[in-house]
Amino acid sequence: MKILSWNVNGIRAVQKKGFLEWLNREKPDILGVQETKAKPEQLDIFLMHPEGYHTYWNSAVRPGYSGVALFTREKPVKVTNGFGVKRFDEEGRVITAEYPNFTFLTIYFPNGKASEERLQYKMDFYDETRRWVRALKKKQPNVIVCGDYNTAHKEIDLARPKENEGVSGFLPIERAWMDAWVADGMVDVFREFHGGPWNYSWWDLKSGARERNVGWRIDYHFVTESLVPRVKNASILKDVIGSDHAPVEIQLK
Repeated sequence: MKILSWNVNGIRAVQKKGFLEWLNREKPDILGVQETKAKPEQLDIFLMHPEGYHTYWNSAVRPGYSGVALFTREKPVKVTNGFGVKRFDEEGRVITAEYPNFTFLTIYFPNGKASEERLQYKMDFYDETRRWVRALKKKQPNVIVCGDYNTAHKEIDLARPKENEGVSGFLPIERAWMDAWVADGMVDVFREFHGGPWNYSWWDLKSGARERNVGWRIDYHFVTESLVPRVKNASILKDVIGSDHAPVEIQLK
């Protein structure tokens, strides 16, 4: 089973750059998409109903902002948008899909750089995610949480850690939340296969950072410990262009 996650930075923009052709080539069993920046009524039939896939969408109230989507070959048993908390749900950041043998989430975590208020919103959202996933694990111990976490966990996860110690995305409070997430039993499976530096999933477009590989690893698949033995590979698809993020992939036995 191939499971992909990609912050596309605008689903309509990336469609023009070959998204559906890429989807047809990769043929993932499940694809979680973040930052769609569109409502379903703005999308054409090819995106809404690609051959071989069921699609689900959770859009923000604010136009052209945030949003997540799920492309899945197998129809889930149940799909839930959001957490049931208005201040988070109006930004369209979460889809939970329950399958017979595991639960899958695609999440676009908030960015905290804009202001102190947005940083607090991000931290509150993080805490709500922990509560939500804890409740899910009581029903189904096998959980996969993919998406753009908007935080690099450790120094190895960004090219210039010292210069970014005071920047949201690498603040001690954000990294401490990642530590707590791991303590909850969530495993960053990419690091089970790749221990070295220079593995990034996001690069600043304005500075040409991708060409120099001056990036951040902020896109993850975290899985519960019960699923780790089933993961046979994890990778970053660095050569896939169309967004400032690269897709990330895991394969399950």
